Amino acid sequence: MKSIISKLDLVDFLDNFKNFLAREKPLFMEGDAGLHFRFIQKLSETDFKAPKEIKNLDSPLMYLKKSGTLKIYEIYEFVKIVEYFLYLKKMGFDGELRGWLDKIIIPSEILEICSYFDHEGRLRDEIDERFLALNSGLKKNKENIKESLKRLLNTQKLSPYLVDRQIHYINDSETVLVRGGFNHFLKGTVTARSSGGFFYVSPDSIQSLKKSEADMLSQKDELIYEYEKRISSVFCKFEPFLSFVNKAFDRFDNYQARVFFAKSKELEFIKPTNNHQILLTNFSHPALTDPKPISVDFSKKILMITGVNAGGKTMMLKSILSSVFLSKYLLPISIDANNSSIGHFKEVTAIIDDPQNVKNDISTFAGRMVEFSKLFSKQNFIVGVDEIELGTDSDEAASLFKVILEKLALKDSKIIITTHHKRLAAMMATHDEVELAAALYDEKNRKPTYDFLYGTIGKSYAFETALRYGIPASLISEAKKVYGDDKEKLGELIQKNIDLELNARAKNKTLDIEIEKQKKLNTQLKNQKFEADEELRKTKNDLEAKYNEAIFEAKQAAKGKDLSTIHKQLNIANKKKEVANRVENRQEKLDIKIGDFVKYQNSKGKVLSIRKNEAMIECDGIKLRVPISQLRRSANLPPPKRKTPSIIKIDRPSQNSVKLDLHGLRAEEAIEKLDKYLSDALLTGFDEVLVYHGVGSGKLAYAVKEFLKTHPSVVSHSDAPVNMGGMGATVIRL
Repeated sequence: MKSIISKLDLVDFLDNFKNFLAREKPLFMEGDAGLHFRFIQKLSETDFKAPKEIKNLDSPLMYLKKSGTLKIYEIYEFVKIVEYFLYLKKMGFDGELRGWLDKIIIPSEILEICSYFDHEGRLRDEIDERFLALNSGLKKNKENIKESLKRLLNTQKLSPYLVDRQIHYINDSETVLVRGGFNHFLKGTVTARSSGGFFYVSPDSIQSLKKSEADMLSQKDELIYEYEKRISSVFCKFEPFLSFVNKAFDRFDNYQARVFFAKSKELEFIKPTNNHQILLTNFSHPALTDPKPISVDFSKKILMITGVNAGGKTMMLKSILSSVFLSKYLLPISIDANNSSIGHFKEVTAIIDDPQNVKNDISTFAGRMVEFSKLFSKQNFIVGVDEIELGTDSDEAASLFKVILEKLALKDSKIIITTHHKRLAAMMATHDEVELAAALYDEKNRKPTYDFLYGTIGKSYAFETALRYGIPASLISEAKKVYGDDKEKLGELIQKNIDLELNARAKNKTLDIEIEKQKKLNTQLKNQKFEADEELRKTKNDLEAKYNEAIFEAKQAAKGKDLSTIHKQLNIANKKKEVANRVENRQEKLDIKIGDFVKYQNSKGKVLSIRKNEAMIECDGIKLRVPISQLRRSANLPPPKRKTPSIIKIDRPSQNSVKLDLHGLRAEEAIEKLDKYLSDALLTGFDEVLVYHGVGSGKLAYAVKEFLKTHPSVVSHSDAPVNMGGMGATVIRL
């Protein structure tokens, strides 16, 4: 695993992650990856504290199996684990995580042992009065030693030999710092010498006190050993539980380290899928300090990356492999997780380095063949090959690798290749399972753009790259002559193909925007129609209710034989019925035919087709399917259809503001709201508006600005002045 981590430039990233672990362990987590992912998601939503650093307990557990005695510090490592699980149980987790924690039932004897220790891992004085007496005696003895040394430091005879009047602790022993000749007035033992040539002396006057201290420490050690044996005896009894809780801690340690690591770098988790599709949206390789996020749709078996030198081909390869590797071990990455998908692979392989060196006695090409030969016996793998043509004749290699790649494409695998082989790329371009990607070059500024164009072969730009890195222009011109006009023209054709593809995609993007606008307008018209139909239905129901009410009152009057009242109520009922009939008549079917001119609401149109109770009409260049009952005949012909695209009239919004607040919204919701707001602002006549999105993690601000770049009606946009929100707001000019 170290090899692939190094090849993908993930060493520093994973070393940083390991700092969040309570103790070092492998990246792989045994068990159900789906369950691990759900636990990590749950913990990501919760505030909890990380565990203390824990030492490896494999050896202590082995001693317990053999009924051995543990040291007090080893016992405390187990105590720290148990206390952390007690803390987690009090956190109030629910669901599967709660169920898992409930299975960790801590024996009462272990809980009692945990109460023996303070927060620094020392046995409490309260558990045994002998500890209390010994610690009290040691404290008193230390005070006596200090008092004795202070009296000595204030002695006038010793004063000329004192370097200072401090008590120095050398090798856990109290000493005074004196000059040479001190032995005439001070009896003691020299324990060390200072850099200035002075002496650290432990006076004989405190030796009796030091002996008393040593005796008490020895008694304390004997008492601690007594407790070590007693606790170890209990631990031997519960060794299976301690092994279980030790393993459970490693599992939770994996979770918490990933959660806190992700929060520290604002990374996201993504669960590997069962299929092999790779869809990356705004992924950034963790080794790059100022990365340009990439988006890749790698659904086929082979991705062949061509194009400019130093244009990011190798980093694209490493990025795809890194995303698969990190997601495989549920490690957080910089990605738009909601719009990405990464398949699960049993093995991630990188054929990147040149295998040739003085030790292995193998050529570059031979080493590559050894790596490829291993792939034929594997399944469920993803492999990245950098500069596939390295080390041999390019024409022979193109034929050889074509056959190898086609054979590997039949396996359960994915292959990423970078190459400058135009012949190999051309031979593979028509294969159903091959996707092409070209690294782009900015000819105007003479540098790579680190963008990629899919579906085409890229030009290498070797001459331009050499010129950029200092090779004289005269040598470049001479090299072009040697290269040949026909091959140079091939490069120009490749570039023209790239330019045409870019222009076509730009036009398609513009058309997509226009189509989306028309869809929104169509939806708006349908909503208006639905509201009108609903209002008409309510009006009809109200009038029918009033008519029935009038008839009821008339009948009641008839029962009382009041003729004047009867006539009066019948007249009222008949008037209401006439109004209701007028509404009803509007709902009656018209005897219309294809080609008739009709009126729908305020628009005039022509009937194109009739199907049951509905008709397809064309109004102002837009085709609508409406109920026949909503149509009226039109005696006047509609205005002639103009050749230019028709403009759909939309009512100007009755209320609008020059400010829009997007705080608290997700990116998708915010963009949808912003799109509608800009349309309303244009109809209102605003030429400048202000949008608040906040700073936060920066994702919402990024989404807003990326959307504004593509909006056809936005002239420009920039951060707002400090008094208007600064980087948390954007001024948009329409």
